[in-house]
Amino acid sequence: MGSRKYDTQAAAILSFYKGLKPDFAVGEGIEIMNPFVVPATWKLASQFYEKFYGDDKPRVFIFGINPGRHGAGVTGVPFTDPLLLERECGIANDMKKKTELSGEFIYKMIHGYGGVRTFYGKYFFTSMSPLGFTKHGKNLNYYDDKALMRDFEPFMLKCIRKQLETMPTYSTCFCLGEGTNYKFFSKVNEQHGFFKEIIPLPHPRWVMQYRRPRVGEYVDLYLERLSRV
Repeated sequence: MGSRKYDTQAAAILSFYKGLKPDFAVGEGIEIMNPFVVPATWKLASQFYEKFYGDDKPRVFIFGINPGRHGAGVTGVPFTDPLLLERECGIANDMKKKTELSGEFIYKMIHGYGGVRTFYGKYFFTSMSPLGFTKHGKNLNYYDDKALMRDFEPFMLKCIRKQLETMPTYSTCFCLGEGTNYKFFSKVNEQHGFFKEIIPLPHPRWVMQYRRPRVGEYVDLYLERLSRV
């Protein structure tokens, strides 16, 4: 899948993020978070993608929900807070070293897969919404507000199409979250035929909040499902 228009995946990814222009309204108290317009964040995201995606190999897409304030909202890299970006990815930064719970799980899984080079050489974390949302200063999932979900859908479809047009990928993808995110993505995919198969995975935050003593089991579950593609 994907008609290659760029020399590297990094160039395609960064062009996609650079071109994000939200064209939908949001309700009272809701704010759109675009980390890629912040120069310091853009610099870190550019370093990350050029380091790990500087080739033209296809990647398997893993769709999350939308960026959170302490991970991609700060670094521009999904599930990667400033501490993980420095410690695990070797990209030094001056950001406050706040940690993100989901990132802790993701990097345990990445270690189990064989490390950052091996993992990012095969997979690409994206989101149903590449932009984040907050309501009264707290993270908001796109599906937590019905009006937002409705108004944002055309933008979301445009974002998925753009990525599929410019980033070589596979006919199977993964979805983080086995509940609302997966149901919504499945419905959209049935209508538009983006992928032949969507494989759901338990959301990292759910694992860390509600199944923390069994993290090892969920790492193994991820590795087993990811190995299917």
